[in-house]
Amino acid sequence: MLTFEQIKELIELVAQNRLQGLELERSGFRLKIDGQQAAAPAAAHPGAAGAAQPAAAAPAPAAAPAPVEAAAPAAGAVPAGTHVLTSPIVGTFYRAPAPDSDPFVEVGSRVKKGQVLCIIEAMKLMNEIESDVDGVIAEIYPQNAQAVEFGEPLFAIRTTS
Repeated sequence: MLTFEQIKELIELVAQNRLQGLELERSGFRLKIDGQQAAAPAAAHPGAAGAAQPAAAAPAPAAAPAPVEAAAPAAGAVPAGTHVLTSPIVGTFYRAPAPDSDPFVEVGSRVKKGQVLCIIEAMKLMNEIESDVDGVIAEIYPQNAQAVEFGEPLFAIRTTS
């Protein structure tokens, strides 16, 4: 069986190398990590099936996912000098360390590499997500307590030199 840190390292390797996925089986333990293939259909969805989807869905269901899709940047839509921090795991996004605490960061907050930006709860474990660059928070994509997927954009950070 793999430790949490080993699984986290494998997820990071899949993300960094933009792999489609990874499967590992060891002593009856099986791990499957889906990579970049999950992000491509979401980006292609509005253009490819845009005409068919609204006709098949009532306005209320179509309205619910639209803000999430509109808020998430397209592959080439991120301005130069902006870094998008994506979720390394599937879980629930929390902006603060506790419900009655202030958020870790707000739009406009100056952040340093290694600074905690949020928590993602996965399988009852609270995972602190740290900034991987110095900069200023330009946008926070998920809402507090929203479920996030692996590779989903969390923050847009204007990098500083």
